[in-house]
Amino acid sequence: MKPDELLAILGQAGKLKTTYRHCFLEAGRQESVADHSFRIALFAMLLSKEEAFRNDDMDRVIRMCLIHDLGEAFTGDIPSFLKTDSDADKEDRILDHWVDTFPEPQRTEWQGLLSEMNALSTREARIYKAIDKLEALISHDESDLSTWLPLEYDLQLTYGQENMEVSPYFQELREVIDAWTRRKTAAEK
Repeated sequence: MKPDELLAILGQAGKLKTTYRHCFLEAGRQESVADHSFRIALFAMLLSKEEAFRNDDMDRVIRMCLIHDLGEAFTGDIPSFLKTDSDADKEDRILDHWVDTFPEPQRTEWQGLLSEMNALSTREARIYKAIDKLEALISHDESDLSTWLPLEYDLQLTYGQENMEVSPYFQELREVIDAWTRRKTAAEK
């Protein structure tokens, strides 16, 4: 990859540092897409040594985590409860078009990862998706309840539930997160 190609890709990806998500961090700062992407990649790295994932290509999962929201560098973030299929299709088209401009071998690798992720066609893609959902729940539980919308009290307990089926580890973790959510919201009542 030529230096100017590398810098162009990093420049576009760098926009995620100031592309904000719906969630607020514990310190009261709005979470960026880069914050989220970093933490899900770290999450995957931490799981790579767990027995439950020893037969999985966790390096591939980490790569998926790192690139999963890059389309939002073009479109911005739309919270899951507002995002339509049309929004998701637009984001995918823009990201695919951008990746098509990459030099080889990055183009082929990223196209393969994106296709696998969108289809959830492998265990690794389903692991990435579960981690993505779980990290959002964790971030939300870390945020002050004053930043939650009324619909999020129920959404926090249902969001991404179907993605936990990929592993008993995630099901157990989800139970712990749900208990945290219930304690947090009970304190509000």
